[in-house]
Amino acid sequence: MISLGKKEEIDQIITLTKACGKHMRENGIDQWDEHYPDRISIENDVATKTIYCYRENAKIVGIVVLNELQDEEYTEIDWLTDENSRNLVVHRLAVYPESQGQGIAQQLMTFAENFAQKNNYDSIRLDTFSQNPRNQRFYTKRGYTDLGSIYLKYKKEHPYFCYELLLKL
Repeated sequence: MISLGKKEEIDQIITLTKACGKHMRENGIDQWDEHYPDRISIENDVATKTIYCYRENAKIVGIVVLNELQDEEYTEIDWLTDENSRNLVVHRLAVYPESQGQGIAQQLMTFAENFAQKNNYDSIRLDTFSQNPRNQRFYTKRGYTDLGSIYLKYKKEHPYFCYELLLKL
């Protein structure tokens, strides 16, 4: 049900991210605009084999990107793990608006957490928009620790909250 995104699915993935961005903006959450995520980012996610898709009847309903790339602003956070640890970073978790509330994001995050454990990561890191309280509750309920906020260079009006989940003690 969850597997790597394919080159021939890029348009379908972009349609999903555009629908999610529009839905967020309609609900007062200016997190993703009409330019983000862009085609180049999605093409790179597919090429680097870091985008995973949740499918229902061959239709992509949700996505998550898993890699080790951290925005430079992450250095401002006092993380639970040190600079020598292996950290998996979650990016672009998205579920079609009409499919939200059905546990798909939960399944994508469980997949991410299992992936991290299977690949011997020390923790999972992510950030979420400060104006998106639903996401904040989502990660807190999953056991992620809120470690503070950063202002990303491309979105300076509101901060992003950084979270980490320890996988090893």
